[in-house]
This record gives sequence, structure tokens and C-alpha cells, in this order.
Amino acid sequence: MERRTLIKTLAATLLAGAVMAGPALAEGTIKIGASAPKTGPLAGGSAVTYWPAVQLWVHDVNERGGIDVGGEKMKVELIEYDDRTSNEEAIKNIQRLATVDKVDFIVPPYGTGINLATAPLIAKYGYPHIAVTAVADGVDDFAARWPNSFWTLGTSEGMATSLVDVLKDMREAGQINDKVAVVNVADAFGIELANTGKPALAEAGFDIVYETSYPLQQQDFAPIISGAKNAGPDTFIAFSYPGDTFGLTKQAAIADLPVKAYYVGVATAFPAFAGANGAAANGIMGVGGVNADSEAYKDFAARQKEVTGEAPDYWASPVQYASLEVLEQAITAAGSLDKAAVIDAIKNGTFETIMGEWKFEDNVIRKFWTVGQWQDGVFKGIASTGVGGEAEPIVKSGWN
Repeated sequence: MERRTLIKTLAATLLAGAVMAGPALAEGTIKIGASAPKTGPLAGGSAVTYWPAVQLWVHDVNERGGIDVGGEKMKVELIEYDDRTSNEEAIKNIQRLATVDKVDFIVPPYGTGINLATAPLIAKYGYPHIAVTAVADGVDDFAARWPNSFWTLGTSEGMATSLVDVLKDMREAGQINDKVAVVNVADAFGIELANTGKPALAEAGFDIVYETSYPLQQQDFAPIISGAKNAGPDTFIAFSYPGDTFGLTKQAAIADLPVKAYYVGVATAFPAFAGANGAAANGIMGVGGVNADSEAYKDFAARQKEVTGEAPDYWASPVQYASLEVLEQAITAAGSLDKAAVIDAIKNGTFETIMGEWKFEDNVIRKFWTVGQWQDGVFKGIASTGVGGEAEPIVKSGWN
């Protein structure tokens, strides 16, 4: 496992040269642990959505002089571990952070499955668990089971039914017909979305003419795209993770998949997705979204690029940063590093974030982006559960 401290306080080096400064130099440090993929199938996704947002927040906090804790400014020290896209490794990392490193707080991991696998352990040690990169339908049950947990990115039902609503509107406008192909990655994220999305499509009168699932490590997507093409749908839907989002789309372009609505999952909102697909990205829909025209998002995107060298995505990156804004404000509201007090502050507080004002309802953020679409080089949110600022969807018009 790799341990790397990004930001350290200057207290130790300043102390020798400024003893007369007294208490002003007795600056404390808040130890923050983070475990997420740096290797394995989800490493590419976390390298865009997770790590840069965490690193930017640490930078911003320390640039401001630290977090106000009961009137004392305390800087942040970040301890990072690679979970290798493994539930077992993630559990080991959380255990180490809690018992060996004895961190004050933990940034929850990347991915739905890994968040659920580590939730009992994070709860056992009493840390607030502000999950971002986790989309699941059981969030209310999870919040009841683990009262320390908070859920920010949305639910499978919200994502899937909102997509169906977008497709219904397109059908009513005469832009697409009833035929749909649906595929999914056989991981918690893809399974839940497929289990919700397929019944919603059937209830809305769509005809699922092709469906299949594939493992997380899938490499060859030609048979899937070929099978979908032979079925002749107007709409292709993939509840996919980053590697397969790129792989499926590359193969769809090669095969010139003749659909008018094309939707893929995690990583559609990544800038690299548009870079990899060029003009063919135009009209592609995907999970999530953001009001890309908001000043808060544009400022965040510019600062992350400047500080980390990495551009954020148009969905979960700003939510990841917002979750840490919540943690910071809750620590200040609690006036201490007491984990139970911070959890209570999160439950009852109202927070100003780059995603707007957040207030948890029974530990869940209820207003979230559901569907976005690449339009003229920008991934614009086209559907949400009441966020506001949605753009109108367009028809996918070819691949060349």
C-alpha cells in the first residue's frame, strides 16, 4: 500500500525559529484518511472523479489556514491508500486508517460496491460516511442501518426512471421508436440500474429487443454491439462503469450503430470521453450531469485544473468536493473533532456548497442530477429530481 502525505503543517519547521510566538505556533493537524482505487478496473474513474477533488479540497483548506475547530485553525494532513478496486483491500485500508494511522476522519471510497462493503466497518469506528460515488436504491435502509452514513449522488430508481422519462418525451416528439437495447455491468451499480430500468421501460411501453450483462473485467465489446445492432433498436442503453463506457462507445462507432438515442453510464461525463470520441460524442447521453453554465461549477473546474492538473468531470467531481465542504462546515459547527458531534452536525445542518445549498433529509440528498448529454463539447444536465437549470435533449445523429 502506498502512503503519501500531500499537505503537512509548517508548525514543526517554524517552531525552532519562532519560539517567542508561543501559542500561535501550537497549530494542530487534522488527519484525513482516503482509500480508493489507484489500480484495478475502477482506477481510471477514481483518477478523474475522486482523487483530484479530494486533493483540491485539502489544498484549499490549507491555503485558508486550516479548518476552524473551536476557534483554532487546524490544517489537514491527507493519508492515501490504494484499494486496488478490491472490497477486501478497501476493508483492510479502512481498518488500518482507523487503528494504525488513527485518522480523525475518512473520505469514503470510490464505487457503489466498495462503499457498501466498507460501510459496516466505517460505522463500527464511528466515522461520518458521506458517500458520493455510490448510486443505490437502498439508501434509506442504509441510513437507518448505519446512522453515520449520508448519501449524496442519487438512487438507481431516480437515475433509471428519469432516463425513461427523457426517452418517453423523445418518443412522443417522434424522435425515436419503441425498440430499446439494454446492457449492464454485473456489479452493484449496473445490476441495480438494470433491475429498475428494465421494468420502467416495459411499463412505459418500450420493447426491449436485446439485453445482456457482462463482467466488470470485460474487454471485448464487439459481440454486445453486434447483438444490439442486429436487434434493430432506436435506443441503446448501457448501465456501465468507466472502462466499459469507453469500450462500448468505441465499438458502437466502429460498427456505426444506427441508433437515435445512445446512453452509457459512469465516465460519460469525463472530459476524456469527449476527447476520445471527438464529434461522435455529440448527442451521447449518460448518467448524471451538472449545470455546466453555473459560475460555481466553472470556478471549481478552473481551480481543480490549476491545482491538480486534472479537469473535473461534469457530474460526481463537484459532488465529491461538495461532500468535503459539508465535512469542513460540520467540523466547524461541532467545534471539535468529536466524530459523533460532527455526525450530528451533518444530520441537522444546512451547508453552502459548489452544488448549491444542501440539507440532508433523513441522511439523503433528494435533489440530484440524473441524465446528461454531450452538446457542442459540453456535458449538460438534461434531467434531474428538481435541481433546476436543465438543458433540452437532442437526437443522436450518426457517428462520423
